[in-house]
Amino acid sequence: MVRVFILGGTGTIGTAIVAELVRRNHQVVALSRSEKSDKSLRVAGAVPCRGDMTEPEPWADVASTSDAVVQVAATFGDDMGDVDAKAMNALIEASQTRTEPMGLIYTGGCWLYGETGDEIAVEERPFDPLPAFSWMVNHAQMLLSAVNLRTAVIHPAMVYDMQDGGVFHRFVAAAKVGQRPEIWGSAATRWPLIESADLARAYCDLVERSDLVGHFNVVAEEGVTVSRITTVISEAFGSPEEPIIRSLDDAIAENGDWAKGPTLDQQMSARKLRSALGWQPETTDFAKPISRWIAGLGD
Repeated sequence: MVRVFILGGTGTIGTAIVAELVRRNHQVVALSRSEKSDKSLRVAGAVPCRGDMTEPEPWADVASTSDAVVQVAATFGDDMGDVDAKAMNALIEASQTRTEPMGLIYTGGCWLYGETGDEIAVEERPFDPLPAFSWMVNHAQMLLSAVNLRTAVIHPAMVYDMQDGGVFHRFVAAAKVGQRPEIWGSAATRWPLIESADLARAYCDLVERSDLVGHFNVVAEEGVTVSRITTVISEAFGSPEEPIIRSLDDAIAENGDWAKGPTLDQQMSARKLRSALGWQPETTDFAKPISRWIAGLGD
């Protein structure tokens, strides 16, 4: 049993990580900002620690008493990088009181590799992040260099989920009401994919192997075209509509600079993680579980 402190424990990825950690009989403490989050965490088997990412000093000391910290939190505001920097610096400072290094699992992302096209991104590939997320590269390097931390940086593929759809949410929401799905950029764009439960197992495997440090990609399907994704979802709802293709400029104007991410044509490999941990995804084709999940929405 290890004691794990998690940031972002009520989000899509964090919820799956908490469930997997509890299933493995680990002690889980999670940062919480509200009574609603407190309740959700307790129901999941975690202990809530009331606090805020923007004011890390109080909870950083609590986190530093854990065997490992998992960072999957993000504010998704314009200050996201600044908030993350403040929180990670507080963890580095708090870790200095320890007699031995603390494990830290930090979260990057597939968008940090930029457009890969027909090449498959591996961990040795130079980063080419979107400007809005370039701070992640700098923060990861800072944490990897911290003397009293043993840091593993996970780069998840595009994450889908059987609760809210995850990265498929926009497509599911449109198909659910009989609307045509909207693709930004090109229908031929490829997304590397990972199901949230498989991703959670990778986080937990690395929590249990604090000797493994560095960058690790987590992906089950190296590259699936967005056109196939929208077709599967639309057909599952019984409305196989042709998608609407919107230009990148229109998507950015309406949603902000982050909208460039889903337009990146990417492929990514998890060979390093498989070799180091023996990790294997249980879901290697998104179509079957997503179709079953959608069919169950009407029950």
